[in-house]
Amino acid sequence: MTKDDPNTPNAMKSPLSRRTVLKGMGAGAALAAGGVLPGAFQGARAAQSLNYMCWEGYNAPAILDPFQKANDVQISVDLITDSAGGFAKLAAGAYRAFDLVSSDSPWIARMGPAGIDRFIDDAEFADQYAEFYPQFRAPFAPLQYEGKATGLPTRWGWVGPTVNTKFDKLETWSSYAPVFDPAYRDKICLLDWGDWPIMPLALYAGVNPYKELDKNELDEVRKVLRAAFKNTRAIVGDLAIAQKGLLDGSFRCLIGGGSYCTSSLRLAGHDYVQSIVPEPRNGLKQGIIWMEATGLLDNGNDPTLAKKFLKYIVSPDVAVKLAITEATCNLVPNQKAEALFTPEQKSALQMDYMWHAWDNSLFHTIAPNIDDMLAIWQEELAAR
Repeated sequence: MTKDDPNTPNAMKSPLSRRTVLKGMGAGAALAAGGVLPGAFQGARAAQSLNYMCWEGYNAPAILDPFQKANDVQISVDLITDSAGGFAKLAAGAYRAFDLVSSDSPWIARMGPAGIDRFIDDAEFADQYAEFYPQFRAPFAPLQYEGKATGLPTRWGWVGPTVNTKFDKLETWSSYAPVFDPAYRDKICLLDWGDWPIMPLALYAGVNPYKELDKNELDEVRKVLRAAFKNTRAIVGDLAIAQKGLLDGSFRCLIGGGSYCTSSLRLAGHDYVQSIVPEPRNGLKQGIIWMEATGLLDNGNDPTLAKKFLKYIVSPDVAVKLAITEATCNLVPNQKAEALFTPEQKSALQMDYMWHAWDNSLFHTIAPNIDDMLAIWQEELAAR
């Protein structure tokens, strides 16, 4: 089955991975060339313009076109290839060329204190917060800095074991123990996605990766990664390959992806694939909540139109379009949007499970020792 195979589920036609798909598309190339990317307004010259840095999905024509036409504005998009790289580019001065940015929330949270993002007035967005689930309403702590918000949440999900229930029971994955069980040797797929597979295995080792770690705790991270590598040869960066292996039974479980790599498979009819969150272990939650957010860049221009777009992109109708994209499907913070999803879309997004996942997960932030943990991952990967 290949990317172009008509029998390939839509999800498997998706990018190689969240981190790799857009490599080569030339971050910034569109702006540098003055070009308009897919989805941009193609009519007569617009009276206004916005420059937008974002992940894939935010640039869908179904999202951008109505706003462009209604506001006589041309939106030029620069797709992010990785959140850290997007932050570095903006911090190096490119923020002056952009009006908005949609990225992983820890990086948006950094942008306000770094002087890249404008802090937003929560009162000005009171109507939008009122439509959000209570968990995301103001003051929303993950995006707050000294009582001020650096953006609004836009998409979210969780990281936990992704299981094909045709070949395994969900109950088996009430912990990460099977990752280390000889009975599952070479039946586990670790997604080679930076910190995402490291964090859940650290949690299983009893280490909270979101706090400052000492040498003993880093040694525990090394031990658990070494044990995981010993029990599997499948360390895969290509999401399509990982999903194919999951569907045909080559892999019993994917580690490091969670709902991000599950929902589109489920929407394509593979509703026997589920992402869950293991039970807390020794009092430590074993799941991770990830979130994307959108902020206003402090570029010296009038932010009026950018604020209007920010309100637009979190509105119920647009949130549904942002949730269900060609590349992937994800949850959104707008509670009113829930009524607009079809039953099939709700099932694909595992909405009946999302608050259990939330309650049993840590919120993803920048980990103080992430560089150490990534170095350990690479060292153990090279040594296995």
